[in-house]
Amino acid sequence: MEKINLIVCGACGRMGSLIVELALKDNVFFIKGGIEVKNHPMIGKEIKSGIKVFDNLEKIIEKDDIIIDFTVPEATMNFLEIVKEKKGKIVIGTTGFKEEQLSKIKEIAKFIPVFLSPNMSIGVNLFFEIIKFATKILKNYEIEIEEIHHHFKKDAPSGTAKKIAEIICKERNLEIEKVTMYGRKGITGEREFNEIGIHSLRIGDIVGEHTVFYGGLGEIIEISHKCYNREIFASGALKVTKFLYKKVKGFYSMEDYIKEEVLNV
Repeated sequence: MEKINLIVCGACGRMGSLIVELALKDNVFFIKGGIEVKNHPMIGKEIKSGIKVFDNLEKIIEKDDIIIDFTVPEATMNFLEIVKEKKGKIVIGTTGFKEEQLSKIKEIAKFIPVFLSPNMSIGVNLFFEIIKFATKILKNYEIEIEEIHHHFKKDAPSGTAKKIAEIICKERNLEIEKVTMYGRKGITGEREFNEIGIHSLRIGDIVGEHTVFYGGLGEIIEISHKCYNREIFASGALKVTKFLYKKVKGFYSMEDYIKEEVLNV
């Protein structure tokens, strides 16, 4: 495979620095540089030998370069416009997008290859497939979702929990806005069968845990995915980068990657 030119946005953050570290160990990648916010103390300096940090993506991006972005929605939307203009490609691990921002991302994907996933772990995306199957066969069971993350996480519920809820609603033909309940307080009344509770815990340094509870009369089935380090997200992001490199344009998700590269369907 020919060299993939890589630019990492949020290069000095927890995820960005780990992606840089792993990419340096893979001969497929050539890291052109990192991007950070203006006035960041690392601007103009090297995070690793030969890898300089910039405050402007336009300074270094060229056609077919792949950007990996783990930042914040506002920054991501700005990067997307630049990538579109320069005819690059982008892998997005940022979470917390609003509906109008997601619509804009999909619109831009008509012109360039865009890969978006709230969770880059291969395991958690196989977990999604298991949830899809479980929801299909456990038709008479109530469902609740619990997610736990470190106290630094800024958005709630997690993008992964939202994705789980979307999968469940699609399988049960439900409108997500009408059935989701984010925690409970006060006199909420009896739980309706189609209600889906989503509960967010923020504590300590937990990387990420997601559990789906299926409750029937006299029994509960729990299906969980627990993440113990961020390397699975970084390695997953680099795997999908190789996947996206072969694409000309279009909107892609982990579901596409799993089908093509893991399940071979």
